[in-house]
Amino acid sequence: MAAPTRRERTVGCLLGGALGDALGAPVEFMEWAEIERRYGSDGIRGFAPAYGGLGRVTDDTQMTLFTAEGLMRAQHRRAKGGVLEADVALHRAYLRWLFTQFGDAGAVPWDRETGPDASGWLLEQEFLHHPRAPGTTCLSALRSGTMGSPRTALNDSKGCGGVMRVAPVGLTSSESFDLGCEAAAITHGHPTGWLAAGAFAQIISDLMKGRSLREAVESAVARCESAQAGGETAAALRRSLGLADRANAPTPDQIELLGGGWVAEEALAISVYCALGADEPGTAIFAAVNHSGDSDSTGSITGNILGAAFGSGWLDAELVGQLEGRETIEQVAKDLDDAFFGRVPVDVDWDRYPPW
Repeated sequence: MAAPTRRERTVGCLLGGALGDALGAPVEFMEWAEIERRYGSDGIRGFAPAYGGLGRVTDDTQMTLFTAEGLMRAQHRRAKGGVLEADVALHRAYLRWLFTQFGDAGAVPWDRETGPDASGWLLEQEFLHHPRAPGTTCLSALRSGTMGSPRTALNDSKGCGGVMRVAPVGLTSSESFDLGCEAAAITHGHPTGWLAAGAFAQIISDLMKGRSLREAVESAVARCESAQAGGETAAALRRSLGLADRANAPTPDQIELLGGGWVAEEALAISVYCALGADEPGTAIFAAVNHSGDSDSTGSITGNILGAAFGSGWLDAELVGQLEGRETIEQVAKDLDDAFFGRVPVDVDWDRYPPW
C-alpha cells in the first residue's frame, strides 16, 4: 500500500482529532466503571449523545481549528510581504475562539491597534459558537489581556489544554517543537504544560515526514531531555513506550498507569501508548477514550497522531459523516496544506484568512 500523501495526512490529522474528540465527549468526566456500566464491557464504541446531539466536538477541536487559522493568517501576511509573528497570530486566533464562547465583544480583551477583530471565515461557522466545557486556564489566561510565553508565565498550569490544540503546528512548521511550546505557553505557564505541547508538535511533524511513531516519540524524548525542565515530559513518554513494549492491547487498567490525562504530559503519554500499543488505528481510537480521565482530549490527540501517521484512509466513513462540522474541518485542513505547501497564491483562498 502506498504511503499517504501530505494532504491525506493533514486531512486525516484534523478529522482524526475531531473524531476522537467527539467519541470521548460523552464520557469525558466518567470513571471507567461508569463507562462500563453504561456502554458495556467494551466501553463506548460509537457516538453517544453529548451537548445535545451525536458527534459533537468540544473545545479541543474548536481551539485546534483556531490554531490552524492563526497560522494561516500569519502565512497570509508573509505572502503579502509583511510580518505577523506566529505566536502573536495564534494569540489573536485564540481571542477569536474566546469570542465564540461568549458572543460578546465586551467579554474579550480586544485591542483595535494590535489585537484581533471579529472577522474571518472560521468565525462565521455556527457550530463553533457553543461552549463545550472550555478549560478554565484557557479562559482566564485569554481574558487577562496578556499573552503568555515560555519567558513570561501567566500561571503555573500544566493542564492538557495547551497540548490538545497544537497539531496544526506540527503539520506546517519546520520549527515545530519551539512553536508548539510558544503556542501552549500563551495560556499555560508551567514548563511541562508547554514542553509537552512542543513534543506533540514535533511528533506530528516527524510523522508527516514519514517517520514511524516510535522514531518520532524517541526523537521527542531526546529533545525534551535536552531542554531545561523537560524531564517530566520525557519520563512520561518513556513510560508510554515501555508500556507499549510489554503490554498487549491498551486497556483501561493499563492506561490508568499513565494517569488520567488531565495534565499535559499524561494526556500525551496516554495518546502515544494507545496509538503504539493497539494493533490497528480503529482499536487505538476507541482505547483512547475508554478510561477514567480526560477522554475527549486523549481521543483528540490520539486521532491527530493516527491521522498524521496513516492519512485519512483509516477513518470510519460512517462516523465521520456524522461528525459535527466535518466539512469545515476538512476545508481547514485542505486550506492549511495549500497555504504552506501549495502554489502561493494560486491554490489558496486567502479571503478566508485575513492577514491581521
